Amino acid sequence: MIRTALITLTLLLCSPPTYSQSSSADYTANHQKTALEIYRHIISIRSAAGHGRVPEVANYLADQFRDGGFDDTDIHVLPQTLSSGEATASLVVRYEGDDSAGREPILLIAHMDVVDALPKDWERDPFTLVEEDGYFFGRGALDDKFGITTLTTTFLRLKAAGFVPNRDLIIAFTGDEETGMETTRSLATEYRELTDAEYVLNADGGGGFLDHDRKATAYMIQAAEKTFATFELTIRNPGGHSSLPRPDNAIYELATVLKNIEAYTFPTQTNDITRRYFEKSAAVTGAPVGDAMRRFAADPHDEEALAVLSQYPEQNSVTRTTCVATMLSAGHAENALPQSATATVNCRIFPGVAVEAVQAKLFEVGRNDTLEIESSGEPVSSPASPINEEVNAAVANAVHNQYPDIPIIPYMAPYGTDGKVMRQAGLPTYGVMGLFFRPEDEFSHGLNERVQVDSFFGALEYWHDMLTELAGN
Repeated sequence: MIRTALITLTLLLCSPPTYSQSSSADYTANHQKTALEIYRHIISIRSAAGHGRVPEVANYLADQFRDGGFDDTDIHVLPQTLSSGEATASLVVRYEGDDSAGREPILLIAHMDVVDALPKDWERDPFTLVEEDGYFFGRGALDDKFGITTLTTTFLRLKAAGFVPNRDLIIAFTGDEETGMETTRSLATEYRELTDAEYVLNADGGGGFLDHDRKATAYMIQAAEKTFATFELTIRNPGGHSSLPRPDNAIYELATVLKNIEAYTFPTQTNDITRRYFEKSAAVTGAPVGDAMRRFAADPHDEEALAVLSQYPEQNSVTRTTCVATMLSAGHAENALPQSATATVNCRIFPGVAVEAVQAKLFEVGRNDTLEIESSGEPVSSPASPINEEVNAAVANAVHNQYPDIPIIPYMAPYGTDGKVMRQAGLPTYGVMGLFFRPEDEFSHGLNERVQVDSFFGALEYWHDMLTELAGN
């Protein structure tokens, strides 16, 4: 998932050297050209699961960093074989600082893999960057080769300018965020000496919103993610001939279990992130939702306010754990009673709630002692990150250079990114991509994925602004 921000930057780099407005313009033009070259090339690489081309992206980017003046000892291409057997890789690049801040590094993350795209389904070749009608089109144009490009270009721009950060800055690009996040876990554990940091900035989360007329309305900082957990619910019995129906039909029993789960609502929960989200969102949201947000932020036990929010899936998801049936499989022949029936139930679990507790609750509310529940994969539960005022201030300054006075709002994402793995590993993580976009232009994972051209270039300025503020002398 991904968001981005459009910014105009005034270069205020550390001294020496001091940069003039004319040299600032030159740097801007050069880094835009570099960004487009990188963006075009990596979009052309089909780095989706099953194609084995993530290492190609990693090696190409490593070459860009070498050519940009980074030492070989600070560039690490980390090959990895996934549990599926596919070869992938991560890339870690350290931008060495002078340690004048006396603080741990800042880690910047994004992912090189994409969800696959079938060229026959697209209006344009998904693996060719196309500029048309004020947009860049292509698979990964938003999720997340946008993030890869903006971070890479910012490092190259700062290095070319002679910028020396007051602490180390580290890029970590992962290779399987869209599938198992195995490379992310390796970076947070096996390669922790390369990636350890005070906090993490995630270029695959957060971002700004434009209304239909492209007026900026708000910028979101992602500071928490729900746990993604999938369960297989199964009812079994001996079956038999379909001419002799029996009362314990597996399909009917499973249907009853699912209806029981549908009728259950997980309890309301809040944390610092969600309360601040509702409080700040209320000011830019019309009635009745805005009023309900304001009341809920003041009193999470306000049942009338909660009833309003619960009518809107995007708001209801912020208030509690949710579970929903997504797939069904049953029976083996049209003239035989089913010997088993299985449903897939996907849950998005509120931070701090154990996966095992949700599994136990599904069994309880299903009200069938023969129900079998198995967890699929290895769900990763991670805490919410504490609100970081330093990050908030840097984001606000970068955003307000382009869009003065719009609210900066923390939020909890109902989806998952590499950030949840970093948080689980004890690294506070904040989704702060630089892109602004209209909700109707969000096509991540879908057909004709796109990014506004001006937002693409604005995000380059946003990241430059962010890093020079957070790590400038």
